[in-house]
Formats: sequence, C-alpha cells, structure tokens
Amino acid sequence: MRRSLSKIEIIRKKQDIDRIFKQGKNLSCKGMRLAFLENDYNFDRFIIIPAKHYGNAVERNKLRRRCKELFRLYPKRVMKDASLNTKSHDIALVVYPGKVLSYSLLESKFYDLLDRIN
Repeated sequence: MRRSLSKIEIIRKKQDIDRIFKQGKNLSCKGMRLAFLENDYNFDRFIIIPAKHYGNAVERNKLRRRCKELFRLYPKRVMKDASLNTKSHDIALVVYPGKVLSYSLLESKFYDLLDRIN
C-alpha cells in the first residue's frame, strides 16, 4: 500500500508554481493561504510552501510531511475520471509562522480550504 504522494502528484518546477500564483485563484484563512489552478491532468497536484522565517529546517520539513499526508488522506481526493468532467487542480499551500501550532488545527483549516475549492 502506498503511503506517500507519488512523484507526479508533487509540483516541483518553478514555472508551474509561478503559474499557480499568477493565474490561479486564492483562498485564505488565519495562518495559511491556498492558491489553486485547474490543470490538464486527471489528478490533483500539490506543493507546500512554508512562508519566509518559518522556524528552522526541522520544523519546515515536519510541516511539509504533515501537509502532504493530510493531502494524501483527504477524503474527497480521488483520481478524477475524464468521462465525468471533474476538474483537477494544481494546489499550492502557503503556511505562515506562529499561526498553526497543532496538528488538529492544521488539519481542520487545511481541509476547510480544500472543501472551498469545489
């Protein structure tokens, strides 16, 4: 059983990230901002970006691991079927320092933002 996002589900290219922020739509709540843009794939892609001055490397990597796991386990995230005309998105999550302290708070805010996309 796969326990992480596959390589194709993670956005890595700077041009893709820039395109999300320039052409995409934004949603926000206290402590985080989510930018998203429709893509041509049949699956959602994701990147987590801790804001500048977000703790040390250990805290940033811990945040990345947690957010990727939350995205992987998101109940409404399934492989999109092209015949059903469901939309898939490129999603960038920016988390600001000091606003999201616990895992349960991160989960509830992140899922709230993901619910608002659809």
